[in-house]
Formats: sequence, C-alpha cells, structure tokens
Amino acid sequence: MTERKPPGVSFESWVDRQIREATERGEFDDLPGAGKPIPGAGKPYDELWWLKQKLLRENVSYLPPTLALRKEAEDALAAASRAATEAEVREIVAEVNTKIREAIRTGLSGPPLNLMPFDVERVVREWRRRAE
Repeated sequence: MTERKPPGVSFESWVDRQIREATERGEFDDLPGAGKPIPGAGKPYDELWWLKQKLLRENVSYLPPTLALRKEAEDALAAASRAATEAEVREIVAEVNTKIREAIRTGLSGPPLNLMPFDVERVVREWRRRAE
C-alpha cells in the first residue's frame, strides 16, 4: 500500500520521490506500449476520445436511425445483387422496402431520410443482367 504523504512535505516533492523510487525498483519496466509513440499525440484535443476508443474496441457503431436505414438499404441492394435466385432478390428488396415505408410513415430521428422504396422489378432486371 502507498504510504501517506508526511506532514510538512510538499505534495509535488512527495510525488516526485514516489515516482523516482518506483523507477529505481523497476516498477515501470516492461509496461504495455513502452517505447511506442503515445496514440493521438499531436492531434487536436477531442473531449469524446475515450468514447470513440471504446466504440472501436467493442466494434460498435452508432448512427442516427435515418443514416442506419440508408446504410441498411445500401447493404440490401448489394446483397440482392449477390443473391442466388430471383425469389431471394425479391425477398431482400421487399424487406428493406417495408422498413423504408415504415420510416417514411412514422418519421425517424436524424438527418432527412431522402430514401424511397426501391422498384423491385428494376432491381430484378439488374440482377438478371448481371446473372447472364
């Protein structure tokens, strides 16, 4: 356990002594990241740095609902283009169209949605063209 600061000794000199003694005992040897640059050094200060690092470590992202739906729609079109059958293409597009219609009907928070349901027949035509 760390000793208490003795009365009459300035806090700074007491802390400096604690650090010096720990260094002499080798307690700072082999720490993770030793000899490596400090991440983010030289970049502007960001008060949410810890939150962003946590999200990266946990592999989590947050998008406002409208942007998340736009991303989901984009992913759905990509999945439809890779689908094995026409029925699968139609199912993928129908699912995302249902979500888009619901979002338009109820409204979502975030930036404007700027998204309309996809034309299923057009997506199927493009899928057929790629499949040939």
